Amino acid sequence: MKRAAPRSTLRTLIKRHKPQLRLAANADLLVHLNFLLFLHRLAEEARANAFESKSKTIKSEHTMAAAKVILKKSRG
Repeated sequence: MKRAAPRSTLRTLIKRHKPQLRLAANADLLVHLNFLLFLHRLAEEARANAFESKSKTIKSEHTMAAAKVILKKSRG
């Protein structure tokens, strides 16, 4: 069974960063899900970069290139 989201840690970090915000009951879960989706997209893009360069392992260059692409796409 997978571990649950670290809810208290997430709520503490959010409150420390933005103390004036009032959070809904499930806001920390939404932040955690958004983080997991970002990691999944990063891993998929890095895998694609590694495949294009005919590498069997994902290297830091592939991950950095994927991060630039994904962050540019998610700015909106």
